[in-house]
Amino acid sequence: MRTATTVEASSDPDVATFVVEAERIGLDECWVAEAWGSDAPSLLGFLAARTERLRLGSGVIQVGTRSPVAIAQAALTLAELSSGRFSLGLGSSGPQVIEGLHGASFARPLTRMRETIAVIRQALAGEKVSFAGRSVAIPRPGGEGRPMRLSTTPNPDIPVYVASLSPRMLELTGEVADGWLGTSFVPEGAAAYLDHLDAGLAAAGRTRADLTVCQGAEVAFAESPEELATMVGERKKGLAFSLGGMGTESTNFYADAYARQGFAEVAEAVRERWQAGDRDGAAALVPDAMVLATTLLGPEEGVRARLRVWADAGVDTVRLYPAGDSLDERLTTLGRAIDLVRGL
Repeated sequence: MRTATTVEASSDPDVATFVVEAERIGLDECWVAEAWGSDAPSLLGFLAARTERLRLGSGVIQVGTRSPVAIAQAALTLAELSSGRFSLGLGSSGPQVIEGLHGASFARPLTRMRETIAVIRQALAGEKVSFAGRSVAIPRPGGEGRPMRLSTTPNPDIPVYVASLSPRMLELTGEVADGWLGTSFVPEGAAAYLDHLDAGLAAAGRTRADLTVCQGAEVAFAESPEELATMVGERKKGLAFSLGGMGTESTNFYADAYARQGFAEVAEAVRERWQAGDRDGAAALVPDAMVLATTLLGPEEGVRARLRVWADAGVDTVRLYPAGDSLDERLTTLGRAIDLVRGL
């Protein structure tokens, strides 16, 4: 397995130092998030100038917040700035961010993703961009514009990853993407994801060898059972937020994903309690087993064993979110985890 991490500028004042040091200790990839804080391309351009070997990726640029060609322009620029070390990660996000923050329509996210990737690939290949779809129409119908190509040097080899959770979006990922950026992952329930990815791969005449599976989890090392119990308890509210707060009252892709992996009753109960405003009560409903299933927490031998389970489940790249109260602590945790992955 390769090793990766994800960072975001608005949540970490030491982000550049962390990434430079992560490269030095052997990390393979760094993905830059774009939730509802800082944008991804700005930080990626800065990191491209500060790193030499590390592969960089947008994890993710949210489809619908920019035109497909604007995304392609950013990808081409970042690939050039990084001397070919850039991967383009895309995600559909959800109605709260797309409609509530950006004022764009979240309608037909599957169609929008498919059509956006098609236009991006045209632009990356140096073709004249022309597309008449349900969500994307270039040139604008009824306008005066004609199809154009970008003036930059084509680069059709930029890998395109898709962050997906729902069955239909997973199938699309298998059909058209070079890689899958996953989350909310329980390796014992991996079939809930991989079966749909494989269906999309098969529909396109491809195999698992044509798709990189990149999954993420927090990693932290506990030196005693008591410390592990504390770690698990401290993480329940974050998991409750994913189940209850990451979406709207009717749409939460994270809760749906956990439900498909064997936690349907828990997900529904936590979501109802969270939506009712009882955050602490929602967190109390999260079982220890759910936290341990979705993270890499424990003594070193326990984390090593879980990494083997991840590898056996089909994960090619593990995104490590190292715990720690300081930059040095997070880098130490990351270094230990990288060593474990190398030893598999």
